[in-house]
Amino acid sequence: MSVTRAVQPALDRKVGTRTTARFAHPALLLAGIVLVALNMRACLAAVSPMVAEIQRTFGLSATASGLITTVPVLFQGAGAPLTPRLTRRFGTERVVLGAVLALGAGVLLRVLPSVAALYAGCVVIGVAIAVLNVSMPGLVKREFPQRAAMMTGVYSTTMLVGATMAAALSVPLEHALGGGWQASLGAWSVLALVAAVAWLPQVLRARQERTVPVQAAPAALPKGAGTSPWKSPLAWQISVFMGISSLLVYTLVAWMPTILADHGMPRGEAGLVFAFSNLVQVVGAFLVPLLAGRMTRQRGLALAMAGLNGAGVLWLLLAPVSGAWFSATVLGLAQGGSLGLGLAFIVLRTESVPGAARLGGMSQAVGYLVAAAGPVGAGALHQLTGGWDATLLVLLVLAAVAAVAGWGAGRNRTV
Repeated sequence: MSVTRAVQPALDRKVGTRTTARFAHPALLLAGIVLVALNMRACLAAVSPMVAEIQRTFGLSATASGLITTVPVLFQGAGAPLTPRLTRRFGTERVVLGAVLALGAGVLLRVLPSVAALYAGCVVIGVAIAVLNVSMPGLVKREFPQRAAMMTGVYSTTMLVGATMAAALSVPLEHALGGGWQASLGAWSVLALVAAVAWLPQVLRARQERTVPVQAAPAALPKGAGTSPWKSPLAWQISVFMGISSLLVYTLVAWMPTILADHGMPRGEAGLVFAFSNLVQVVGAFLVPLLAGRMTRQRGLALAMAGLNGAGVLWLLLAPVSGAWFSATVLGLAQGGSLGLGLAFIVLRTESVPGAARLGGMSQAVGYLVAAAGPVGAGALHQLTGGWDATLLVLLVLAAVAAVAGWGAGRNRTV
């Protein structure tokens, strides 16, 4: 055997190690994650200020207009279980790139002059976000195994920054571009394209890594790598915690300004209170995953998030106008923190990247299907009772259920 042939496997392994290091640590990887995360809520938040104009353009009923925001949430739940299969077949990097491009296409499809295209775009957007929701925790777990909780805080915070930015800029973009709501909403496809370009180096490097022949003994599968989370009580507790937390978020996103206005607050001030609450979510989404990563058990943190949600809802029930800013602060911390903690659970409660993908698929499927019922159910209950007290009482009960689920999800165990 020649010397070259003898040392070639070792050289191949060294090349593979260098490739992995370049992929895991450069600024390009972080920039790609941040730009992808910016897209994951922006196109949903951007549409909310435009719903009334879309309704007038197509002559939609109130129910049909509500579907513009509900359909993407439903399809986030429906699309989530498909993602682990896609990542196994095509690789996480290519799946993320395809999802970002699909998201941009959905944004453009949504602004075509057709009701069918409007809802088709909503479906495409929902599925694309579902794929990204499930792919990102596994990617973070693989590339930042020692800093997974911190990176979860970074990208969950970035998602909320994107949503806040989109909600704030939608109307100014409409005026600046001069093309009505179509130009304003369509402009967000540019952000998706920028993210796709920024992510492309990761696809190329992952492809390079796969072409390097690494000769090594087969590694044993990590604990839980081949098991189904659907049979795990812990996975169900995580899913219920995420589902109810998401339901609280989407219900209050849909109705909080209306609740305040119906109790006598001027609509302009109600909008400011709501915007402030969204801004405070950024703080919770960043800090809570950092705290979670420093704990072996997150039970107290989960109880705190559920308790803050309950306190904010209770204050909204007892003092909707005089206590509005307090409620907005507490709910913002709770909602952002619950999002970050739910995503951190996916990373912390699994021992393998495939396990994180499967748990992410399950928890987000359950979570978004539960969340989609919130705005519709709250509206129906308001119509039935003629007020908001019954709706807020139901949300209080659900916050208590989230506390029970979070207590179980915070155990130091893995799925």
